[in-house]
Amino acid sequence: MHEPLLDRWRADTPGTANVIHLNNAGAALMPRPVIDAIVGHIDREANFGGYESGDDAADAIAQSYASVAEVLGGQPRNIAIVENATVAFFQALSAFDFKQGDVIVTTRNDYISNQLAYLSLAKRHGVEVRRAEDLDSGGVDPQSVRDLLRDSKVRLLAVTWVPTNSGLIQPVELLGKIAEEARVPYLVDACQAVGQLPIDVSGLRCDFLSATARKFLRGPRGIGFLYIADRLLERGAAPLYIDMRGASWATADSYELAPDARRFENWEFSYALILGLGAAARYAIDAGIERCSQRALMLSNKLRDKLSQFARVLDRGEKCAAIVTAEFGRNASEVVAALRKRRINASATFRAWAILDMTDKHAESALRLSPHYYNTEEEIEIVTEALKKL
Repeated sequence: MHEPLLDRWRADTPGTANVIHLNNAGAALMPRPVIDAIVGHIDREANFGGYESGDDAADAIAQSYASVAEVLGGQPRNIAIVENATVAFFQALSAFDFKQGDVIVTTRNDYISNQLAYLSLAKRHGVEVRRAEDLDSGGVDPQSVRDLLRDSKVRLLAVTWVPTNSGLIQPVELLGKIAEEARVPYLVDACQAVGQLPIDVSGLRCDFLSATARKFLRGPRGIGFLYIADRLLERGAAPLYIDMRGASWATADSYELAPDARRFENWEFSYALILGLGAAARYAIDAGIERCSQRALMLSNKLRDKLSQFARVLDRGEKCAAIVTAEFGRNASEVVAALRKRRINASATFRAWAILDMTDKHAESALRLSPHYYNTEEEIEIVTEALKKL
């Protein structure tokens, strides 16, 4: 690692002076440009008014869309900004007119909120949820997905790229190819992938991709976004409940959709957070997402190797993400609290949040440690020693 570069990243991140932050899968430490963008706009609103400040920041807001699109390899017209990744995912789900007997194909490792949404659709509309089998090594079996998509009743393939409860990386590119061949729409939850892994939506072949600002992208909480492919926009795909931002009221009994992805948005925004999101996207581009990804994965592999000497590491898959989960024979919440007293930030994950995966692993809870590129190898050593003492 080029040390001056690491020094700059840490100097840009005020929080590194206060804590060892290994909870980037929850909410990463924001760099100074993100903080300045948010605080600057809040200050403008306080002095000149909220609506007026939004108007004044129109060019910067447009640049935020362009920056997010660049991170994904898309265009601004394909980006809808919403309150969070779950809202983005649900907006995409609501674009489908599911009916009795329709099938959603997903995985055993999809995010809890997504799984609950599928079950709600099953309860309310009679949709059938089918989960593809896993490989022995971990992660979804592509052949199982291929077999499931042969059923003409399948309306959607929905996959979480990196589950929140482990370091698994799903083969989303291959699954996109399978979905394309089967002519089945494809929705990717990239909440833990954006900012951690390089992304090219054209290579994913996805129709929708949902994500958040607060995790590995290092943006603020309370803002997320949805990518919608051109082919969906051209077909008139739209959310079930359309806001005045997403359509114009043409006659008493008709409306016209916005021409781009903004038909999936709502009128009311925190423009300060949109500016923070844009600043986070530009910071990631400037830092080099590929370079930062390699460093985050290196740190997580190092941590995983060290923990395996005295704990049960739960991560599976041929290649693991920068999320390390381990079980220590005690409630993970207690471990998180003990680490926090030492100014080490971590998080816990529980069986109830990933009931299929955690049941398979015979674990009720696990400690989740998620390093990022601005963390140091020395911090990994400190955390490892702290856990040994605990």
